[in-house]
Amino acid sequence: MTDDQFVQLPDGRPRICYRVDGPADGAPLLLVAGLGLDLTSWPQRMLDGFTAQGLRVIRLDNRDAGRSSRVAARPPGTLRQLFARPVPGAYDLADMADDAHGLLEHLGVGRVHLAGMSMGGMIAQTLAARHPDRVATLTSIFSTTGDRRVGQPARSTLVRMAKRPARTVEESVARHLSLLRHIGSTDFPPDEAFERAWVAQLWDRGSGRPNHAGVARQIGAIQASGDRTAQLRTIAAPTLVIHGDADRMVHPSGGRATAAAIPGARHVEITGMRHHLAPGVQDRIVTLTTGHIAAGAGVPE
Repeated sequence: MTDDQFVQLPDGRPRICYRVDGPADGAPLLLVAGLGLDLTSWPQRMLDGFTAQGLRVIRLDNRDAGRSSRVAARPPGTLRQLFARPVPGAYDLADMADDAHGLLEHLGVGRVHLAGMSMGGMIAQTLAARHPDRVATLTSIFSTTGDRRVGQPARSTLVRMAKRPARTVEESVARHLSLLRHIGSTDFPPDEAFERAWVAQLWDRGSGRPNHAGVARQIGAIQASGDRTAQLRTIAAPTLVIHGDADRMVHPSGGRATAAAIPGARHVEITGMRHHLAPGVQDRIVTLTTGHIAAGAGVPE
């Protein structure tokens, strides 16, 4: 595993933290994490699966997450988030996609395979639409289009997310496990010991302080981007959409709408999977993604 590396993007844009694993001459695969998550949210088993297939895996902390820059802007309050009214002048998913594009420029990557989960899927979709010449394939994992008629969280999920934010690492671990028991799957259960350790290191990696404002700004970025269905129709990269049929965070209708919007997209709905890269689904997602990459590159699967 590589250490954290950093690039200061130009023109007042954030400093981005990233890691690169796998063979230097491998086809590059950029992994984009979800809301409030950092680059460690991609399980090591998946990273090993990708690099075993000869891929050069690039991961980044999105702005306002992990060790990338926190944005000096007022976050949207609870009512703005509830009514999807972003703060004027707030950054959006296009800005976050441009951060990822800036990282690729820094690394000298010409064309890249993209995979993103949840909000990371939205960022990857946006990057594929804005820079079609740079994207070889796209894999969108339990994500959605921005159309508020699809992909919405269950009401029970929203109630849990509206609780007072954690103020200590112990609260953060307890809150994560409680939410995971709700949005995770009984068919593909989480490894709770691993999850406890991961949340604790996530807290430490974030300098031992809560990141409520950063998460709120990322929610604002999703809301500021609105319905992206028309943009998705312009995506030219071969696209795979993976979703669970029991997702309580991003309703399965979000995955179906994503696949319907992107020309020629393949849609795979995994029975029993919810909103978590659980041990029981990791190998299947790697197999689906690497097969899609091979097909998109014209390599026999």
